[in-house]
Amino acid sequence: MTVLLVIVDGLRPDAIHAGPFDTLQSLLRRGAYSLSARTVMPCITLPCHMSIFHSVPPTRHGVTTNDWQPMARPLPGLVDVARSAGRRCSFFYGWEPLRNLSQPLSLYSSWFQDVAEDLTVDGDRIIATAAARAIVAERPDFAFVYLGNVDTAGHQYGWMSDGYLAQVGHVDEVLSEFFDALGNLSYTLCLQADHGGHDRHHGLDIPEDMHVPWVLSGPGIAAGRALTTPVSVLDTAPTLARLLDIKPHPQWEGRVVEEAWA
Repeated sequence: MTVLLVIVDGLRPDAIHAGPFDTLQSLLRRGAYSLSARTVMPCITLPCHMSIFHSVPPTRHGVTTNDWQPMARPLPGLVDVARSAGRRCSFFYGWEPLRNLSQPLSLYSSWFQDVAEDLTVDGDRIIATAAARAIVAERPDFAFVYLGNVDTAGHQYGWMSDGYLAQVGHVDEVLSEFFDALGNLSYTLCLQADHGGHDRHHGLDIPEDMHVPWVLSGPGIAAGRALTTPVSVLDTAPTLARLLDIKPHPQWEGRVVEEAWA
């Protein structure tokens, strides 16, 4: 069983129902989900990802901008804990600062191409195609797939604009192709965003920026269940640790989203 974490950068929850986005909407029907999960402040990409993987807010991990800084008090993240437990972890991403989400020697494999901020090269499809090929061939225990072009469209056109929603539609198609390419692979999926956005920006403590979609689907997970308990991005690492059958680090501040299980 492979545990997949797919993060669609900048995907607002209300965008999922703003168009005929069959793949995203079908994930809600197949899994347990929240359309009001809360991210962290500052709600920008690298601090949010550090919190997703390390289950602590930026005040603890110390990354408060998109320039990575080493922790004053080192804390193992999901990948580091998984590696220590003998799990194989793979990364597929198009924005280079994400290389620092795990400590050196923690990854089994990694695939990067600088495509997240260029809408002319179809970066999300490039990343998803490479990820599906490698995941099927290598069968890692955990795989992280980062799709960054929705955020780029938000900055270029404005969140919830026609251009932004067109990019959401495109990533919906890319996700459909990605899941098809996984074939008969047995996996559990967590799909979420890191932050939302408003106008052409994000970073404010307002619902448009702070609320993100969070979906869990797979064997043993409730289908079509709208979660009633609050969900935070800090809950991702403990929940995925449960799926990987490993113990969360005692300093992680999130919790397992127990309500997601059938």
